[in-house]
Amino acid sequence: MTYEETIQYLYNSVPMFHKVGAVAYKEGLENTIALDNHFCNPHKKYKTIHIAGTNGKGSCSHTMAAVLQTAGYTVGLYTSPHLKDFRERIRVNGKCISEKYVVDFIENERYFFEPLHPSFFELTTALAFKYFADCNVDIAVVEVGLGGRLDCTNIITPVLSIITNISFDHTQFLGNTLAKIAYEKAGIIKAHIPVVIGESNDETRPVFEAKAKETGSQIVFAEDMTDITNARMEPQGGITYTTKSIGTLYGELGGIYQTKNAATVLCSLQILKKLGLEISEDDIKYGFCNVIKTTGLAGRWQKVNNSPVVICDTGHNVGGWEYLSRQLRMQKYKQMRIVFGMVDDKDVETVMNMLPKNAIYYFTKANNKRAISEQNIMQLGNRLHLVGTSHKDVKSAYRQALKDADKEDFIFVGGSSYIVADFLSYCI
Repeated sequence: MTYEETIQYLYNSVPMFHKVGAVAYKEGLENTIALDNHFCNPHKKYKTIHIAGTNGKGSCSHTMAAVLQTAGYTVGLYTSPHLKDFRERIRVNGKCISEKYVVDFIENERYFFEPLHPSFFELTTALAFKYFADCNVDIAVVEVGLGGRLDCTNIITPVLSIITNISFDHTQFLGNTLAKIAYEKAGIIKAHIPVVIGESNDETRPVFEAKAKETGSQIVFAEDMTDITNARMEPQGGITYTTKSIGTLYGELGGIYQTKNAATVLCSLQILKKLGLEISEDDIKYGFCNVIKTTGLAGRWQKVNNSPVVICDTGHNVGGWEYLSRQLRMQKYKQMRIVFGMVDDKDVETVMNMLPKNAIYYFTKANNKRAISEQNIMQLGNRLHLVGTSHKDVKSAYRQALKDADKEDFIFVGGSSYIVADFLSYCI
């Protein structure tokens, strides 16, 4: 098979949450353990860092990887979903897994995994763990797919666990209270392995503390460490942080939500240093300043045009939009134009209530079976006093927004990772 044929085989032969949603979710680790045993437990051949949370997992994972790469380690990075190419999910030192490796893996191993009927994510996780072992990585940064306790990445025993934050998302699987969701995320906390909690509240903190006590794990709440004393948004993008530990630090990632992520990563790096990893202040500063170049991260308050300013962001749930809505209000412009769409398993109405009323909307849908139709999203928008037009796909919506815009306007593209994926595939 060619690479393209192999990817279509993956999409069509195994259930994929990205494409079909809930029916692709498999509770339990039986398939994961069978695959792991078949490949001789590759994840035991290198150190791992495990990152869970509702929002911020991707930014924290990529920033952590960038710092560790700068420090001279060979670093595997496993994240999801991808935006343009499946291979983005699996990287070593920022370089995507090769097409040939993906093709060979499927062709050589399908005799074993086809009878198991694994999910897309179960199979992709097995591929990633084997690839990292074959590449002799020193350490792999592994992002949880969904939840934590029953996620197929949870077979690893990391040197450090990180839980970025808890908010409402995937409630049909994880529970309908913050405490229930926190319980699922806390499932990545392993016996006697330190854990960093990025953000907590009165409902989630006791859950994390109880799990850490049960497992005998050191627990550190990054928000209590207050290493960052000031954060200044820069006109050209990015954020300049003032810190207690390493002085001034420039972060390339520019969303205002990145301040929380930065605090989580800085706290985690201090623990990794205590565990024996050699990481200098210069490594941290270079890694923060060069996340995108070093790891290939995309879609986090990403500027793709200057006149008019065009920004895209993958924020897709209530927690993410609490920050995005604030940041949109901070922008200076003649007219704001928003290309917007969502998928059907989110709290759509709550998110759309956060959207600015003074914008012109270009309602659309991603190329995804779970996408809400452009007509339905526009109807909801109209009911919430959001004025705009509907467009059959992201490309046509963005082209119309760009055609309508003056140079002083501001265009935002988002609402879903899949909207951003379609947008970046078209624009870049």
